Amino acid sequence: MTEEIDQPTEILDHTATAADEGARLDKVLAGAWPDQSRSRIKALIENGHLVQNDQTVLKMSSKVKQGDKFVLTIPPTEPAKPEPEDIKLDVLYEDDDLLVINKPAGMVVHPAAGNESGTLVNALLAHCGDSLSGIGGVRRPGIVHRLDKDTSGAMVVAKNDAAHRGLSTLFSEDKDNIDRAYIAVVWGVPTKSEGEIEGNIGRSPRNRKKMTVLKSGGKYALTRYKLLEKRDDSLASLVECRLATGRTHQIRVHMSHIGHSLVCDPVYGRNKFLHKFNLDTQQILNAFNKQALHARTLGFVHPNTDQYISTTAPLPDDLARLIRSMKLSF
Repeated sequence: MTEEIDQPTEILDHTATAADEGARLDKVLAGAWPDQSRSRIKALIENGHLVQNDQTVLKMSSKVKQGDKFVLTIPPTEPAKPEPEDIKLDVLYEDDDLLVINKPAGMVVHPAAGNESGTLVNALLAHCGDSLSGIGGVRRPGIVHRLDKDTSGAMVVAKNDAAHRGLSTLFSEDKDNIDRAYIAVVWGVPTKSEGEIEGNIGRSPRNRKKMTVLKSGGKYALTRYKLLEKRDDSLASLVECRLATGRTHQIRVHMSHIGHSLVCDPVYGRNKFLHKFNLDTQQILNAFNKQALHARTLGFVHPNTDQYISTTAPLPDDLARLIRSMKLSF
């Protein structure tokens, strides 16, 4: 299994402005370095990684003066080798080179801060043993692409390096030989029954934890959608989305961009028509605390055999129940 490339130490600096005068240290630094969360900055400060005017700072609550000079040292992340865990996998297809699994909502794909265990990688290490591809690095063996934590559905995993290289080429360069179709429940009904959504996606300048469609910068993204079913009152509809590109939160961002955010999406939407449903449906919607999105179809040309592999991931019970309760079907 190959090791990840060592990360360099990162140095951030900031000189307090007149606008920073008298403000709390944590607020000033969070504004100066939007890519770092307050909790991350706090942890670094508590471990002695912040220098203010050549003196180590250990408290977040101190007040800032104009002209104060801050230097934050961010040490490289120490990669931890994930341990195999006996977690049951819903396998849709498997051979000596790869497998396709139906990932449940709530499962993180690979270990990260706050999710060191219980991930798909932990389960794969137990399922595949030493055969799992090492190209992804210590923390991501076999992982070719990802689904959001709370998005369920079909994912392909490479079991050896040759398959990993071939699948990576498919996902990044040879998109004519790969098919990814998602089922989404959205608010309202798109004006056109089918169409394309284009728009470069990148970090929101207003909220670095969110992605958005940008007028300039970002990465090109294309989503093709098709209306499958709609309510008679047009409060919600069921759509199929096919990815021509694979950007972070792509479907969620693009559908929100055209005014039809995903039902129950905690980041890009809100339950704006909730009060118009009956009490039973309202209860189901309130309990469904994730985006109504499922990677239903994954088809691709096998990188080692050239055969076309087509898989379909059944809808999870809670999403199927939500769809029924909203009087949608397909």
